[in-house]
Amino acid sequence: MSQLDLPLVRPPSARDEQFLIGDSNAHAVQAIERWRTWPVMAALLVGPRKSGRSLLARVFAGTTGGTIADEAERWPETELFHAWNRAQAAGRPLLMVADAPPPEWSVRLPDLRSRLGASPLLRIAPPDDALVADLLLYLLDRRELDARPDLIAWLGKRVERSHLAVLRVVDRLEEDADSRGSRRLSIPLARAALSGRGLLDDGRSVTPQLPF
Repeated sequence: MSQLDLPLVRPPSARDEQFLIGDSNAHAVQAIERWRTWPVMAALLVGPRKSGRSLLARVFAGTTGGTIADEAERWPETELFHAWNRAQAAGRPLLMVADAPPPEWSVRLPDLRSRLGASPLLRIAPPDDALVADLLLYLLDRRELDARPDLIAWLGKRVERSHLAVLRVVDRLEEDADSRGSRRLSIPLARAALSGRGLLDDGRSVTPQLPF
């Protein structure tokens, strides 16, 4: 897959901010890279919070000279309407970022509603197993926490498939490491730090017993 002008790579190694590509977001990345093929000079990027959607939008703006409407659902409707029109007049693409598209996001202004309906819809979905592992490795590395492959695999079987859940697990592991005064992590240490906090789903790794 081609890349934008910020490292959009997997697996990560550097501590620079990166947008990691997986099956859950590859179509959105491809559509952004091909913005010249959009039917209008605007698109709507939706996805869960902490999914890297704002970072992807900033990459888009930096590489295209376009503009961003982050948290677009919170913008005054007339302001977003005029931003959409300016993008068409200037030929500079607009990327609108939101939690969800209309009608989940209620739009009262008919002219804005029709323009949003004409804009391509790009989706970031919850991460799959491979991306969860990459996110864990990347975030722990950025925090300069020493996590071995066995710990990544152990966590990957137990973390909820959401960007926010992965971030909360990493936050808790960093908090525990700071309290211990050591950046070294292990499965026993992680189990002790995370247990009882609703951060792990141990049932993911359990093989159900069939009644006979």
